[in-house]
This record gives sequence, structure tokens and C-alpha cells, in this order.
Amino acid sequence: MGVRAVAFWPAAAAVSALELNIPKLIHDGIIDSSANFVAGSVLKNQMVQLSPTILAMDSAHFVWACIGDPTTQGIIFYVILKNIRTLKLADWIICNSSNELETSVFNSYPEMLPIGPLLSSNRLGKLVGSYGPKDLDCLVWLDKQPVQSVIYVAFGSITVFDQTQFQELALGLERTNMPFLWVVRRNLTAETDNAYPKGFKERIQGRGRLSSWAPQQPVLSHPSVACFLGHCGWNSTVEGVSNGVPFLCWPYFADQFTNRSYICDDWKVGLGLEKDGNGIIAQGEVKNKIEQLVTVKGYKERALDLKAKVMNSLREDGCSGKNFNNFVKWIKDD
Repeated sequence: MGVRAVAFWPAAAAVSALELNIPKLIHDGIIDSSANFVAGSVLKNQMVQLSPTILAMDSAHFVWACIGDPTTQGIIFYVILKNIRTLKLADWIICNSSNELETSVFNSYPEMLPIGPLLSSNRLGKLVGSYGPKDLDCLVWLDKQPVQSVIYVAFGSITVFDQTQFQELALGLERTNMPFLWVVRRNLTAETDNAYPKGFKERIQGRGRLSSWAPQQPVLSHPSVACFLGHCGWNSTVEGVSNGVPFLCWPYFADQFTNRSYICDDWKVGLGLEKDGNGIIAQGEVKNKIEQLVTVKGYKERALDLKAKVMNSLREDGCSGKNFNNFVKWIKDD
């Protein structure tokens, strides 16, 4: 019908670049696509680098390879292949990212243009719709906390913990002796109401606040927040970066492992958490990494520096600002 197409990519551009390279990865024997095996399975776990300057990715953490069981992974892989064919028909691929965050990707893939970060706080109208009722009173609670003192803990809408891991996280937060705001969805663990360690709620009274869902942008921009412990979803990542908040990274699945690599290895504005021999992130690991993150000045300094660069890109004369204005001009002139 002669209608021109534009694709919007809401995740990190590096993930789009990876998916565009699936045919080459199959050709190089890194990914298997035959019917005899799970489609998209990794033939050999290794670090994969799409170019000498682009972030290296662990093949075990390819976006489809850490979602559900093998059958689900195969389904997701075929959906991605279909998306790639559609993506190649687009005149523009606009991304919720910035050149300052993923310089190497955008230099290597000029068809992808950053117009972000796109933040709900920048909307002209009032934000409507939410995953759950927001606990606006948590902002009043934050007002009463000292500057740079609160651990903000949130794992998005999908992450699930078993009871052992849930309790280790709770005890780790308790042992920091720092105030914390913890978003605990009803389905974060199988039995949220009975999942807390015995006496936990009583011991943290006044110091820890438990919330079913929080207004994340206002929370991350609040001066009392010291760090963000979370799942590294891309929206949460760009929101944290845009507010100059250091991260403690606990990825769950899909693209979140790539985002952790950006945060810890590339931007150096956060720390990762390591599992013990039983596959659990222990309370001591949580406590120690939080203390390291908030006491070593370099993390906050780098986070503020990255914030300044990213937010400047949204200005009229910034990279994202120019890209967006050129995109609008293309629509009007088409």
C-alpha cells in the first residue's frame, strides 16, 4: 500500500543488534536453528562480541535463552526471527536509549537512532495507568529520611523469588541498618504474607517501608535515595541513570543480564550480586555489596556524570533531541 514503516525498540540497542546478527551467529556455529535441537540453543557457551567496541555478551544469557523452559525458548526465538524480518522493512529504527549510553552500538548500526531516554516524568500530560495502585505515601516517608540514606528495592512486574531467596533478601536489607523502601508485589513470592522471616516486620519498624507498588520516577529522583537494588529492566535502568542513582544488580531473565553488564562493566555505576554454591544470593552478599556501593564514592560520582551526559542529549542541540526532531521532520515531509 506504499505505507512507510518505523520500528520502535524499547530495550537496549545492543539487544537489537544481537538479534539482527542471529543469521551470522547461526552461520558461525554459535547458535543452532535445526529442528533436531531446541531452536536458538547455544551450541557452545562463550562471550560473544559483535564488534571490537561493542559490549561482550555471554551466550548463556542471550535474551531468549534464559526465558522459561526449552520449549518456551524455542517459541521466543522464532518470534524474534519474525521480528527481524519485519525490522528490516523499517525506514527508521528509533530507540529508547542515548548515544552516551551505547555509543559503540549506534556507531556500528547507523540505521538505529537514539531518541531517549523516554521518561514518564517528561510527559506534558498527567500519567494515567499503572501496574498497581501506587503507594504515594512512601514519598512522605522518604521526606523524613536523611539525604542519600535509603536503599530503594524493586524488581518490576515479573521477577519471582522462592521463599528461601526472599528471606535472604529481607535479612540482608535488615542487616545493613540502613532505611529501605522495598516494593513487594503480591506475587513476588508464592506466599508473600507469610514469607517474611519471623519477627522481621517488627524489627524493621520505622526503618524499613514495605510497599505494594511505588511511583518509581519520583522515588528515584528523591534526594534521600542512595541506591537502587533491582532487576535491571531497561526502563528501570534508564530511569536510574537519568537520576544519577548507583545500582545493585539482580537480573532475572531476558535482556536484564545485558543491562547488568552495561551498568557494572561499561558505565561502572553499579555492582552485581553473586550466588553461593546453592544458587542463592545470601544475606551477607546483599549487605556487603550495598555497603560497598554506598561507601565507595566513585559509584555515585560516575552515576552523576553519566546522568549529566544522558540528560544533555535530550536538549534541542543534543544527539537524542536532534534525532527526534529529524524524525518528526521526516514524518511531516513524507
